[in-house]
Amino acid sequence: MATHPRPDMETHPDIIEMRKRHEMAERAAATPKAQALEAMALITGLYLAASPWIAGFNNLSTLAVNNLIVGIAYALFMGGGLGRAYERSHSMAWAACALGVWTIIAPWVVAGDVSTTRTIVNNVVVGVIALLLALMAAAAARPVDRPSRGRSPLGR
Repeated sequence: MATHPRPDMETHPDIIEMRKRHEMAERAAATPKAQALEAMALITGLYLAASPWIAGFNNLSTLAVNNLIVGIAYALFMGGGLGRAYERSHSMAWAACALGVWTIIAPWVVAGDVSTTRTIVNNVVVGVIALLLALMAAAAARPVDRPSRGRSPLGR
């Protein structure tokens, strides 16, 4: 009975590919642009969550709860805590885009009479900022299936 030497797991093609993707994601996330984008998005999400109390419309409970939940979700999606995998970051950025759009239209869609000037201005401004940051993150974290013609994942 002949025994064949077992190949080392470190040289397995899947392990090598996973390591390359992880290193690429780490390099992309370590740039000053990516870190600034992540910080601004985290602050935007936290502000959105606290905005009913900061802007003074916490008595409109349906919109206050909506902003709290959406703000926390946005901060988690864009804060980088849920996914360091390159492909996962891309899809989470698109989910954050949807949250930005929802924030913009929420004063008119959420149940109850919550569309006051204060809520509209707050949600539209924060929603536009959130949407722009999420679009920037989606562009930065786009999957690289084809050659990027000399450009890095962050557009450099």
